[in-house]
Amino acid sequence: TPSAVQKIKELLKDKPEHVGVKVGVRTRGCNGLSYTLEYTKSKGDSDEEVVQDGIRVFIEKKAQLTLLGTEMDYVEDKLSSEFVFNNPNIKGTCGCGESFNI
Repeated sequence: TPSAVQKIKELLKDKPEHVGVKVGVRTRGCNGLSYTLEYTKSKGDSDEEVVQDGIRVFIEKKAQLTLLGTEMDYVEDKLSSEFVFNNPNIKGTCGCGESFNI
């Protein structure tokens, strides 16, 4: 989303050695999978690259099918600010929202 693009631009502004962010999934939590998001200095050999408004987002190979069709957003309210993944593939989530299953 435009909000996520803007936030990533802000985060990368002071990190000239990083070329973008990498999104992945890890086995974790009570429901199976959780998202990971980290800065990256290069594109991995098997990463899928998505460019949106000049921002480069790399998707790890093992996460590509899990994240297919997912929208990444950045949401701020009075108590929190966070990246939110709107994933149409999710079949269930845990009660605390920390993990999901496909």
